[in-house]
Amino acid sequence: MNIKEYALIVAGGKGTRIKSKVPKQFLDLDGLPILIHTLNAFYEYSPEINIVLVLPEDDFAIWNELCELHNYRKPLILERGGETRFQSVRNGLAKIHDEGLVAIHDGVRPLVSKNIIAASFRLAAVHGSAVATVRLKDSIRMTDQDTTRAMDRSRFRIVQTPQTFRISLIKEAYQIKEDPSLTDDASVAEKSGHIISLFEGSYENIKITTPEDLVIAEALWKSNQ
Repeated sequence: MNIKEYALIVAGGKGTRIKSKVPKQFLDLDGLPILIHTLNAFYEYSPEINIVLVLPEDDFAIWNELCELHNYRKPLILERGGETRFQSVRNGLAKIHDEGLVAIHDGVRPLVSKNIIAASFRLAAVHGSAVATVRLKDSIRMTDQDTTRAMDRSRFRIVQTPQTFRISLIKEAYQIKEDPSLTDDASVAEKSGHIISLFEGSYENIKITTPEDLVIAEALWKSNQ
């Protein structure tokens, strides 16, 4: 039996840390806005995937202009974002009325591969959740006021997206009260009592947040062409 697959793309950045007046998801990467590259990654995984794109309402106009400029006509559901990422994801989930699986992904992670997307859906179908992570490369230390101590980096993972879930599981999880500690979808599901399954992501699947991230993304994009 085929399981219906959704991607919920959250793109609410303002470009503050990247020092841009243009929201970072609309910045150019090799001739196309970052956000279009991100959407294309999911359509390349499957032309049949159902996409919900969540943007701040103030960004609807610029998104529509970019779609006209680049003749971008891919089918998707456009939904208004909230004041926080938590509220934006909840708004996006409300547009999904089927059972199946949903991959929640940052709009500014344009280098996500088809293999990672496929693995997230495959594992979430078995475990109910599948969260992309990578191992730490550097040593880490924990700070406590005036003291620090070394930590065993093998016990930690850097969390990425996609974070993929059974739709009923994550929709139920997002009914809990919003809390500042809930920084991603896995933390929401975990606080709701669900066990989170991890899988190996990719160091290339970077989130473009700062100016150096964009330089790295451009280099990686060109090396992969």
